[in-house]
Amino acid sequence: MSGPVALTEDEIGARLAQLPPQWERVGDTITRLVPVRYHAGVALIVHVADISRLTHHHADINLTFDGVRFTITTHDAGGVLTAADFDLAERIDVIASGHAAAWDLAPLG
Repeated sequence: MSGPVALTEDEIGARLAQLPPQWERVGDTITRLVPVRYHAGVALIVHVADISRLTHHHADINLTFDGVRFTITTHDAGGVLTAADFDLAERIDVIASGHAAAWDLAPLG
């Protein structure tokens, strides 16, 4: 059984173009900030973690005051981008859309 295969630069560009513009490439990762309030961010993280457990692929997750940042690379392939990274990004977008209620996105105060 072979491991994950690194995408070529052309494949990375094509896959990145299919994602919403909030996703950006930073080196050998793709990253996105989902702007939600703290408690909505915690719920989002739990939901993404559950999907990650089922798919055996996870993002690095950082919860901050302005949202949740997801950073994805395939550690098992030496920290390069693979098809699994873009598949996970698509799943995160679907999950995040369910956590984007107006009251979770509106500024406090």
